[in-house]
Amino acid sequence: QKSWDISSLVFGTLYPAYYSYKAVRTKNVKEYVRWMMYWIVFALYTVVETITDLSLAWFPLYYELKVAFVIWLLSPYTRGASLIYRKFLHPLLASREQEIDDYIVQAKERSYETMVNFGRQGLTIAATAAVTAAVKGQGAISERLRSFSIPDISQIPSDQSAFARSLQRANQSTDPSIEGSGRTTITATFFCKC
Repeated sequence: QKSWDISSLVFGTLYPAYYSYKAVRTKNVKEYVRWMMYWIVFALYTVVETITDLSLAWFPLYYELKVAFVIWLLSPYTRGASLIYRKFLHPLLASREQEIDDYIVQAKERSYETMVNFGRQGLTIAATAAVTAAVKGQGAISERLRSFSIPDISQIPSDQSAFARSLQRANQSTDPSIEGSGRTTITATFFCKC
């Protein structure tokens, strides 16, 4: 199976790609048109092949028939791709061209709207995550502030030194009845209004 797929790839893709390149390089309009017809037919063949690989792969000589069909499409003697294009695809595409164009325009508009909606949802999720992280972070800061004791606060070197001195005085002027119990520590609790 894999060897037949590789053969199909070489004959169906690489060989025509090289000759398409030569047609473009030499600006040979006749060859250019021939290979454009081949690529249109080959695109349809690829879609059909994907479906038939799932349903007909069990059929005897299936892969051999695929390779033979691809060779028939690109052969300059049989001109299979030109025949399929002129007899079937060109008339079908010409009759449905306006419908196909309208569908493509609608699909583009829908895809643009989908991307805009997706972007809005992404921004909403990111903003929610940022706010949640900020609230959790603020909660951690307020918990840290609640755990400070008087000696911790009195060591803060800032404008709040008067506040720290008043707390030290309050700590030193403890009730004489509990003087024998050793040093008394007053815990200050701060609450953060958010």
